[in-house]
Amino acid sequence: MVRRLLIVACLLLLSASAVRAQTPSSDAMTAARSLVTTMKLADQYKALLPAILLGLKPALTQDRPEIERDYETMMPMVADAFEPYYTSMVDGIAAIYATNFTAAELRDIEAFYRQPTGQKMLEKMPVISQQALAVGQEIGRKAADDLKARLTEALRQKGHKL
Repeated sequence: MVRRLLIVACLLLLSASAVRAQTPSSDAMTAARSLVTTMKLADQYKALLPAILLGLKPALTQDRPEIERDYETMMPMVADAFEPYYTSMVDGIAAIYATNFTAAELRDIEAFYRQPTGQKMLEKMPVISQQALAVGQEIGRKAADDLKARLTEALRQKGHKL
């Protein structure tokens, strides 16, 4: 019985130290929050709100003009209600950065983003990401078509009817 308790205690100590190792330092969290602010991630999230509301509008208003009018007048209230989500988003993303980088590394990254080239990268990143996604999808589609044709031919050569 004592041996089992000792084993359980050791496991608890090991798991607690593993959790502590994954918890970022306050210095790293401070640096990460500053980086996330410099990267304007909250602004990018705020820019999504109109699209979210536009997507919700048909389901909520049901093409009824009287509901649409009230829906439109509620927009400032909705934007205010979203403010805590922006804060949570900044904290959550900061924690991710702080877990993956040291405080010094985060300050180095932020220094880059504060420079004109870093600012340009932040400005261009949405368009670049969209273009890169399109390229990836197109090449992935071509690769899948090619692989399908090759595999189909190889299976036919083995006598399978496809």
